[in-house]
Amino acid sequence: MASSPDVTSSADNTPENPDSGSAARRGRVRLRRAAVMAVPATCVAAGLAVLTAQGALGVQFAISGMPFVVTADKLEGEGFAQFGALDHMIENSPNEGDTGGQVLVVTSVVKKGKLTNLCQSVDLGGIQLVLTAGNKGTKVDVENLAIDSDEITGDAAFNNIEIGRDSSTFDKVNKQGPPGVYGQQADKVVITDLYQHNYGATAAVFKLPDLHMRFGGKGCPQ
Repeated sequence: MASSPDVTSSADNTPENPDSGSAARRGRVRLRRAAVMAVPATCVAAGLAVLTAQGALGVQFAISGMPFVVTADKLEGEGFAQFGALDHMIENSPNEGDTGGQVLVVTSVVKKGKLTNLCQSVDLGGIQLVLTAGNKGTKVDVENLAIDSDEITGDAAFNNIEIGRDSSTFDKVNKQGPPGVYGQQADKVVITDLYQHNYGATAAVFKLPDLHMRFGGKGCPQ
């Protein structure tokens, strides 16, 4: 995410009430495709080369290469960080297509968080596997969540954000990125109308109240 005059790290930018006052409005950031990575399209190839040379990984396992969607009415996080990474598939994966088995992603880390009305869906070849939770008054709890995405949208508000920090020096979360990789971190984040197109995720704790899994013709609403 590129730094701009519209982003403020002032303590007045409180995620609990992101719509109050001009300072909060300045702290709101619209997340769009690849904007969270601050990587122009012309630099993607160079970024892949750098991350490959560094052996940078997002999630610490071989991804299937089948993306999944996550949506939530609201994500509230304490301790937040993002950095660019590469996810890898197994050798000769049937899902690699023209990617060479590597997917450029942005890793989003939340130290402690809550999600309201969570939905997760994956396309299994014309049939969607859909998971829902946290939609009956009790929120989903996560700890040390790291999720790798190539697209994120929503309305975001940050508290005390640092943009352009070396990802290996993060101190607001329990996960660091590779040395020399562009990153950002914040004390708090609130994202409403969250949409993520993901390739992998890990979490130390993932509590899903009112869990419901089903097969259907439609995935999570966008």
